[in-house]
Amino acid sequence: MAIACGLFSLLLLILALSAKTIEAYTFRPKRSVTKLIHHDSILSPYYNPNDTIADRTERTMKASATWMAYLYAQIARNKCRNDLQLNLVPSAFEPLFMVSFSIGQPPVPQLAIMDTGSSLLWVQCAPCKRCLQQTGSLLDPSKSSTYATLSCRDTVCPDAPGSKCNWLNQCMYNQTYVGSLPSVGVLATEQIIIHNSDGSTNAVPYVVFGCSHENGNYRDRRFTGIFGLGNGITSFVTQMGSKFSYCIGNVADSHYKYNQLVIGDGANIEGSSTPLEVVAGHYYVTLEGISVGEKRLNIDSTAFRSKRKGQAVIIDSGTALTWLAKNLYRALGDEVQSLLDRVLVPFWRESFLCYKGRVDQDLTGFPVVTFHFAGGADLELDSESMFYQATPDVLCMAMRQASTYSNNFTDFSVVGLMAQQYHNMGYDLDKHELFFQRIDCELLVD
Repeated sequence: MAIACGLFSLLLLILALSAKTIEAYTFRPKRSVTKLIHHDSILSPYYNPNDTIADRTERTMKASATWMAYLYAQIARNKCRNDLQLNLVPSAFEPLFMVSFSIGQPPVPQLAIMDTGSSLLWVQCAPCKRCLQQTGSLLDPSKSSTYATLSCRDTVCPDAPGSKCNWLNQCMYNQTYVGSLPSVGVLATEQIIIHNSDGSTNAVPYVVFGCSHENGNYRDRRFTGIFGLGNGITSFVTQMGSKFSYCIGNVADSHYKYNQLVIGDGANIEGSSTPLEVVAGHYYVTLEGISVGEKRLNIDSTAFRSKRKGQAVIIDSGTALTWLAKNLYRALGDEVQSLLDRVLVPFWRESFLCYKGRVDQDLTGFPVVTFHFAGGADLELDSESMFYQATPDVLCMAMRQASTYSNNFTDFSVVGLMAQQYHNMGYDLDKHELFFQRIDCELLVD
């Protein structure tokens, strides 16, 4: 009888410990808010006070072009495999926005690239071969009390990019990047610490992530990893719930400090909404029209088709510019020229539509450009979202024709981050909706 009671007590203890483990594993804060740091922000490790307007413009344009050239190649080759995500780190790439957080216990600060086109959060870990030259310390799994590797038997292992087993039965991942070396490491769980904008912190235990031990030996790459915001099982977003939002302010202002990312069911999901579809890891929407002021542009409706086969409208975080299908670009470009040719001197820079002048002085009164999406959601672009300052005396339209790199994608469009300025973008992955809200991001700070 005593033995039976002892076994019963032991069983209760095991069940209690299991319940605590399950509770810890499933605990997720409703809302975590962290800073998004722009490449040229004074908070960024890339910040150079000696950079000129032309320096920053050239870097941003090159990064956008590199991103889009690969995106076209990816779609053309139909390589929508789980182990082939967007090429974020070729030699010419510079991150647009980085996510600030910490990982491990004791916490190790991180600055990872924000990426809505992939679903894995990975950071560099010690020991590391051919590492990115990050400014801070690497996460050392042997020194973190909250680190644990995942075995090949774990249900999440097959969903990791390029997953396979090593000789220790650990789940390995291999995140391939065309044109550069892959990120290779162990799939593990760790504590993620989000530093909220109000000074508080959220410690999220047992987050699945990639502990990278081998990366490309890229020069002057000071980010620490990739923060995937896709809808895959390994995404931090899906581990926290089904919602996230980000708010982007003035990307040209190095001192602007209110760009933010909110993850969890308490994300800012407000404003008008449009249906959202995920295809091959990318967020797609349906564009139904474009207006300049009160004038609705006359565009063939076939230019607005979405989804597959190269006819797409993607909301993306990897390009600053917006890339428009041929019919869309010509209609919008012609209207812009009809308005500005009368008041400004044209200045052609390659295939960009440019003028002599300053965005903050010479575009006063330029009408708002509105992208009309399915469901009645409107994305409104003022002059600072439509144009950028290329040099101190030349401004250019922040949009290019998508077929610049391939004539096979005349119907392909990507809405970049400059067009998303001064907006909160809310993603509800359960309801498959994307919300637009025009707002000063400072008003969203807790």
